[in-house]
Amino acid sequence: MKLITSRPYLRFEIDKVFAQVKAAMHAEALKRGNGWALYEDCYTGQTLIGGDPYDYEHIFSAEWIHSEYKHLLSDEEIAKVVNCPENVAVTLRTINQSKGKTDPETWLANKQNIIKHQINSKLALKHIKRAKNAIRSYVDTLINE
Repeated sequence: MKLITSRPYLRFEIDKVFAQVKAAMHAEALKRGNGWALYEDCYTGQTLIGGDPYDYEHIFSAEWIHSEYKHLLSDEEIAKVVNCPENVAVTLRTINQSKGKTDPETWLANKQNIIKHQINSKLALKHIKRAKNAIRSYVDTLINE
């Protein structure tokens, strides 16, 4: 299959897979919390429960991954990479909105973000590294199939 490397960033395929991943994460969170959705914020370590203002988060944004790999992968493959378990986590909405589409390493390097959002740098770096390694691994697997 010939890829059109100039194709625009569209979320249709990504959002289809993201909805499935979020549903699975929610089901696991309900089990963990005995009927209450129970999560750990991937940047602060804070316990979050259903009703708290949290978001499901792509640690490396869908747009960033699309931009990096559209020359190698189809939109369907990009959707799988974006939504790999290591790249989807839960965080407070204020953190997700602050980070936006920014590369997480760049966002974390801003000390004001750490202070303002009470980020646990060690925990955040662990999740970022894990996501980055998983993304590379998924991409390598897909291009070598």
